[in-house]
Amino acid sequence: MNFGRFIGRLWFYFRMGYSTYLTFILGYISTLITVYYLAIKNIPQLLDIFPHFVPFAVLGTVIGAPVAIALGWIHYKSSPAYTSEMDIQVESNPYYFKYAPGYTKDALGPFYLETLTLLRKLSAQNQLLEKADEERLSELERKFKVLNEGGLVGTPRRRAP
Repeated sequence: MNFGRFIGRLWFYFRMGYSTYLTFILGYISTLITVYYLAIKNIPQLLDIFPHFVPFAVLGTVIGAPVAIALGWIHYKSSPAYTSEMDIQVESNPYYFKYAPGYTKDALGPFYLETLTLLRKLSAQNQLLEKADEERLSELERKFKVLNEGGLVGTPRRRAP
């Protein structure tokens, strides 16, 4: 692994750990503290309901967690934002245009090509192929060979220079 790739991986792990865990926990605690000490402590009617921080934090968690779950569900199930996020990931992920390392590249790719080759031979022997079928199979075989050699099939989007 080259140094630039190693640094890129560290950067990714840092962003995931920081944004998903560290910032989330600190932000949650900070929000509870801010709301309690700046809002509830200054409104006597609310201070009667929540004279201490811990019951407020527990109630905030009991109410906040289901609300956050519902918002997450809406985001994934019915928000156009998630569809747009997936479009961007597909456009930028090179593994949508080539075989991923591991069993796909080492086993499935060669298997697909071999299966296509054998089916093509059997179909040709039994005179089942028309010219259009032969052309489609030739193009598929070419693409499988490119993929098996580590190449790209399709046109991934590239950043503008």
